[in-house]
Amino acid sequence: MALGDGGDPAADGGGDRTVSARQAQHWLLTLVPTFPLLLLVLRLWHLSRQDLSTMLVLVQYVSPLGLLSSLLITLVWVLPLVVLVVAALGTLYWVSAADRFDPERSLLARATARLPGWVIMVAVLLALLTWQFRFLPSLLMLALAILGLRTRQRHPDDRLRRHLFCLVLPLVATLLAGAWLAPAVIAAVRADEPVTVLLLALPPVLVVFLTGPVPRPVAPVLTRWVLVAAALTAPFLLGAIFLRAPILPTVAVEIVSVPQGREPDLSTAGLPSGAVEVLIGRVISVDDRMTTLLDEQGSVRFVRNDRVWSQTLCPELERVPYSTVRVRGWQVEETALEWAIPRRTPGDPDPRCSGRPVSSPPTQRTG
Repeated sequence: MALGDGGDPAADGGGDRTVSARQAQHWLLTLVPTFPLLLLVLRLWHLSRQDLSTMLVLVQYVSPLGLLSSLLITLVWVLPLVVLVVAALGTLYWVSAADRFDPERSLLARATARLPGWVIMVAVLLALLTWQFRFLPSLLMLALAILGLRTRQRHPDDRLRRHLFCLVLPLVATLLAGAWLAPAVIAAVRADEPVTVLLLALPPVLVVFLTGPVPRPVAPVLTRWVLVAAALTAPFLLGAIFLRAPILPTVAVEIVSVPQGREPDLSTAGLPSGAVEVLIGRVISVDDRMTTLLDEQGSVRFVRNDRVWSQTLCPELERVPYSTVRVRGWQVEETALEWAIPRRTPGDPDPRCSGRPVSSPPTQRTG
């Protein structure tokens, strides 16, 4: 059993389970580094519209640093989530069934025993900056639950400290959070957003009940199956989020189309002597002869540089907010970084990003 039971190792096969836990840890350490690589390959596969030749072109030219940067920025909120969930479940298991808590026979117990407090504090601060506001009540719930459970585990005989961190502090936090979030909860009810109502109202109430142990027989089963459910759900969730992340810049290029056998006139003194079309796509590479683009249909286009009249960088489409609820002026789908850091003032949209050329070449005369 992954979490292990108490008792004599020789009588109940504890030695076998210890070896099994260590083997599981080795497999986990082997597979975890491959998951980001798998996400990157799936992102290229999705971007190429499941065409192997196009994907090979992308693999050849796309910068690994750009892929990793996109992966990090998109999934930066995952690291504090993993740390906090492991700390909460592991400490709950430790407090509820201390006699079964064996780091040699359980990966969860081993991770919890080796997790220092400063890592949890860093995870809380990182989550405070990178989680959307609607998930911050859940962050409050996790942080106070870990604080209360760790207080019970480290100071089992200090009644005053246990009452302070396991009862008084959660009650005060619940009252303050309820008073501050009440207008937003009412607005979410009026906007018919039940998910937002639950995310804002439920975690501060639950934190009062999460700072104490659960029945001893329930603890191993509860922690194990919660981790199993999270492990099965996380890859699909992370994959769905990262597959929408941009990894190549989007540009709009004005291309001069000329009859076959004629050379385009791209003199800077005037407009191009030929029809102008706008090609919108993602830049794969640019060299001294060709500009390689991936167009909106997923096809690779090779454009000679002497046909390029102008080009511009197009902004990525901003995510349309699902919720209309705000908390003291803070949109519930914004992170603290998005809310606090000034954004670039949007200017007039470039017509080329909508497929309309800005150049109006004269009609080509023949004869």
